[in-house]
Amino acid sequence: MRSRAVPTPYGEGRLDVHAARGATVTLLLSHGAGNGVEARDLAALARDLPRQGATVALFEQPWRVAGKKIASPPPTLDVGLEAAHRLLRPRGPLVVGGRSAGARSAARCATRLGAAGCIALSFPLHPPGRPEKSRVDELTGAGVPTLVVQGERDPMGRPEEFPEGTDLAVVPAADHGLKVPASGELSQAEALELVVEAALEWLVREVTGNP
Repeated sequence: MRSRAVPTPYGEGRLDVHAARGATVTLLLSHGAGNGVEARDLAALARDLPRQGATVALFEQPWRVAGKKIASPPPTLDVGLEAAHRLLRPRGPLVVGGRSAGARSAARCATRLGAAGCIALSFPLHPPGRPEKSRVDELTGAGVPTLVVQGERDPMGRPEEFPEGTDLAVVPAADHGLKVPASGELSQAEALELVVEAALEWLVREVTGNP
């Protein structure tokens, strides 16, 4: 892994690049408001996808690098992601994405960054218990092929709440953090394998075209 500082108007972020040998695609992913790039799904993608020819670059926003507990406003997340993109040297098509707030930011920035696709992990379709406060326009406005990976029990958007035609991979019994109960049909390791496999299948189908 290679790390480098990312200067932004809101402080210094960090880009951790997990490079694939002979990469055919590059993913630029950012985290949510509750944790950083150590989130279980981001960590699984960064660990497993490089072995399949995908470089994974994880961007930690300045608020998190500075040790703050509260995420900065949504527009600042977009500025940070764009700054990380300027420092990245993608191999192959670029896919942007992230989890939760990072997924929203990726969807907002995808077209501007010239991305070939977007991966939205635990997209927060609405605040918990407030379905009338929909953010679906951000998702549908990405302008590029988009994969949503959603927990079956996510209080910020259950799979059935997404628009018809959404490219959706469902993690059974998982919550917003894609954590599954100990008594569920999948172990936590199996749930993360599902996330990685769904991302890989979608990348081949929608972005790289390489079996």
